[in-house]
Amino acid sequence: MRMMALAISAALLAASTTLAGAQTPAQSGPQNPAVKTDSGNNSDAPVKGANSYTQSEAQSRIAAMGYSHVSGLQKDGNGVWRATATKGGHRVHVSLDYQGNVNAD
Repeated sequence: MRMMALAISAALLAASTTLAGAQTPAQSGPQNPAVKTDSGNNSDAPVKGANSYTQSEAQSRIAAMGYSHVSGLQKDGNGVWRATATKGGHRVHVSLDYQGNVNAD
């Protein structure tokens, strides 16, 4: 009886080790960026959330998206940076959310 229990235990251990080795390995990191890059937005409107951009970083991010003469930059109650800026010769209201999305209002 003891020999049979030992054999069953050994078989279960061997099977579980084989199954564990066949699992898909974990990803080395997230496949989606935490902050959008200069390539574009992931939203057509500012996304509400805690914003870690400083005022200087927000101004630089807006300028990097092709806006100039950024003025009146203020963070609103939803954590969205808002300003007035010029792009293509037009003065527009812009916003920057915590994800890095820059949108013209």
